[in-house]
Amino acid sequence: VQLVESGGGLVEPGGSLRLSCAASGFNFGSYSMSWVRRAPGKGQEWVAGIRRNGDDIDYAKFAEGRFTISRDNAKNILYLQIDSLKPEDTAVYYCGKANVQFMHSSAISHYTYWGQGTRVTVSS
Repeated sequence: VQLVESGGGLVEPGGSLRLSCAASGFNFGSYSMSWVRRAPGKGQEWVAGIRRNGDDIDYAKFAEGRFTISRDNAKNILYLQIDSLKPEDTAVYYCGKANVQFMHSSAISHYTYWGQGTRVTVSS
């Protein structure tokens, strides 16, 4: 399994970013996927999850309205669009693969986060 996150960077408050997660080594279309983040000095925080066919999506409260998770099963890529970025969104963002094929969950523990993450810094 390989998950490679990209798309992070330094952005001013109010800006937008689209994070990507390129997946390989497994049947991407058979697994729910998720994003979590880890802010400096804090633990992992659930951001959003998406069922394998995209028809069931869960967001953390803070993510509703500003974050959009999506996937392209033909390209094996997971996305996270973040709009109206705030300084408190500063974190390393990780994508994760569900531990069980065809299972959907919004619990961090039901996913494994294989990648190195992509850093998002929101600052003026």
